[in-house]
Amino acid sequence: MQRPAVTAVLAAAVLLLSAGCSSGEDTTPAGRKEKTPATGAPSGSASGASPSPQGPPAKGSVKVVSTLTEGLKSPWGVAALPDGDLLVASRDEGTITRVDAESGKQTVIGSVPGVAPGGEGGLLGLAVSPSFASDHQVYAYFTTESDNRIARMLYDERKPAGQQLGAPDTVLRGIPKGVVHNGGRIAFGPDKMLYAGTGETGDTGLAQDKKSLGGKILRMTPDGLPVHGNPEADSVVYSYGHRNVQGLAWDADKRLWAAEFGQNTWDELNLIEPGKNYGWPETEGKAGKPGFVDPVAQWKTADASPSGIAYAEGSIWMAALKGERLWRIPLAGAEPSAEPQSFLIGKYGRLRTVLSAGGDKVWLVTSETDTRGTPEPGDDKILRLEVK
Repeated sequence: MQRPAVTAVLAAAVLLLSAGCSSGEDTTPAGRKEKTPATGAPSGSASGASPSPQGPPAKGSVKVVSTLTEGLKSPWGVAALPDGDLLVASRDEGTITRVDAESGKQTVIGSVPGVAPGGEGGLLGLAVSPSFASDHQVYAYFTTESDNRIARMLYDERKPAGQQLGAPDTVLRGIPKGVVHNGGRIAFGPDKMLYAGTGETGDTGLAQDKKSLGGKILRMTPDGLPVHGNPEADSVVYSYGHRNVQGLAWDADKRLWAAEFGQNTWDELNLIEPGKNYGWPETEGKAGKPGFVDPVAQWKTADASPSGIAYAEGSIWMAALKGERLWRIPLAGAEPSAEPQSFLIGKYGRLRTVLSAGGDKVWLVTSETDTRGTPEPGDDKILRLEVK
């Protein structure tokens, strides 16, 4: 099922017509077969600038080319190796599996010691070192008994399956943990620095506390140290005022975008700038309050509850958990060029992670075995998409 995109008046507030408000990832969705498309979704400008004429077409398309693999357990983070194969984290099992990008064959490469799954916590985001060809390092964001942390592990393919991961070398510890709102997405940016999206664990005050690592986007060196150019020289905090960031992606002009869970009203897509305050818990969605950055686009939580995002073919592609759909947000510079458009509504259930594979190729990971879905035979899956 697909909903045609509607040309939006840029920099204008657009009303979203949809049913009900609910609390993002914290709520179990209804059965997937009865999903119907939302009748609208607002978009708007973060900067007020006029779009360039080079934006993608207002109307896009998604084609599911094939199912790469099936039977994954609570998949969460996904990272591509230089040869195109995928590494997939199992949130609840604490394992990392290599998936052959051609055959879909699964090989467990190892477990991450110290993972303490529970609620929305466990083994979450994965990233491959920008220097993987020489250092063979895989990075993981995970929940322990005391905190969330980021560690790197040597990946040695010469060792037997299940024993290919070295001992974790912690690069950053002390990220607050909770039953909910652990954030967890990590990615290396175009600057080869490591970025992480964190959550405020349900303690809303952490988001505005610059001394806390909760409710933030973090930027650090591969060794976990603050980076020159961060808002504060001795801090890895890059932006603050976030509720629960689970999506990070850069566009063709190296701008950083982030997807964020709202509470009861608005989920958000934000354009991230260093040192800026994104409002939580003082604001949710487009509030227009001085001192806070409004989202570029927003959705009712029933239609989104966004997790992973990716950039491909001039658009941000956003996986929705409760919304059980894939959103396309076409960009012209730093703002949408048309209204967001949704695809695959209810067809594959909850959607967790989306990853660009170059050009019009995208990987999409379902999330039906995370205790909040309605698993069907074959769940969870990785789908191979062609997008426009």
